[in-house]
Amino acid sequence: MRDFTKSKQAFAESSQLMPGGVNSPVRAFKNVGGDPLFIDHGKGSHIYDIDGNDYIDYVMSWGPLILGHADDQVVADLQAAVTKGTSYGAPTLLESQLAKMIQKVVPSIEMMRMVSSGTEATMSAIRLARGYTKRDKIVKFIGNYHGHSDSLLVDAGSGLATFNITKSPGVPEALAYDTLTVAYNDEAAIKKVFAAHGDEIACVIVEPVAGNMGVIPAKKSFLQTLRQVTSDHGALLIFDEVMTGFRAAFHGAQALYGITPDLTTLGKVVGGGLPVGVFGGRREIMHEITPDGPIYHAGTLSGNPLAMTGGISTIKQLNEDLYTAMDQKVTRLMAGIAAAAKQYQVPIVTHHVGTMWSYFFNEHEVENFADVQKSDQAYFAKFYKALLQEGIYTAPSQFETNFISTKHTDAEIDQTIAAFERAFAAVSQG
Repeated sequence: MRDFTKSKQAFAESSQLMPGGVNSPVRAFKNVGGDPLFIDHGKGSHIYDIDGNDYIDYVMSWGPLILGHADDQVVADLQAAVTKGTSYGAPTLLESQLAKMIQKVVPSIEMMRMVSSGTEATMSAIRLARGYTKRDKIVKFIGNYHGHSDSLLVDAGSGLATFNITKSPGVPEALAYDTLTVAYNDEAAIKKVFAAHGDEIACVIVEPVAGNMGVIPAKKSFLQTLRQVTSDHGALLIFDEVMTGFRAAFHGAQALYGITPDLTTLGKVVGGGLPVGVFGGRREIMHEITPDGPIYHAGTLSGNPLAMTGGISTIKQLNEDLYTAMDQKVTRLMAGIAAAAKQYQVPIVTHHVGTMWSYFFNEHEVENFADVQKSDQAYFAKFYKALLQEGIYTAPSQFETNFISTKHTDAEIDQTIAAFERAFAAVSQG
């Protein structure tokens, strides 16, 4: 049995200093029970907790570390950057360099603004859509999470799903009233909403591959419907690719599905492990932002040189061959997990898109948040603890996504499948 004594002590102390002992709620392990692990360091595909335990990591800082922990080139580039200064509050060439790299990979982003988080990116994109269209209502999908800004906390996924929160206290009713929620992948419902409110809707924001209720791919026809109804009614279509950008595919989910949104938000990989976000899209829309236009946006640390360096260093190393290799490994991992579950007669559904993957202890297809909620969360909690004992670190919630990196080896995929088999055996034996 692995010893977690130091992590337990650290959590007891942090609980006196921070609400729930953490600075982001899903870290608290509430969905799986017990105390969270406190991490000392990571390298490649592994992390090491303060008790000295070694894990194959599939959280990867919730997505950013596509090159693994402490990639040698990223570390070297960041070390060189920090010696020049950490922030200037003034333009640098790094911002334009990263912007051009993003444009090349995601051509729909004709102009962009750098920000410091995914929440800031989606919040700013919503404000821009409302200002551009001169409308107030927005549409989001139940179980999609777009950060913790007020308008987007209605029927959200991620940590809110983990804690069974449908609307957060502190969000004014007026904002909730202007946020229309629809079931994910429900084409009939979105058509009905636009038939009733089409001329009042500023935008639809969607995760083109849901990642904040586990991985749930959108049906292509669903995304095509969103593109059609928004265009017909003069609303904007926002793809929240904070998670899927550089993760669902090299060129993002929009390339995977062949659908061009009006605005896109990015994060995670774009910072190479540092806090960053991006929102951008059609040039005529982006020109409405200050100082070009009247829609206000600002950020003291936006375009931070260290975050820009992390993103540049990461994206420089990515190519289609790496994505092909990662996709093959995830495909094999999913098949191995499904086979292990079948061996122990455990109902399971596995999903993966590109470098994103998850599993649901569920007997039926999982296409939306209501389906996810029917999964066996009690079994998930038991299974999660068994996986930790086997040295596998996955997302500590049924409502989150796992990730692979370029550093995960074929041998580690085999180790992981074997660990899943042993975890199923351990749980089945009680």
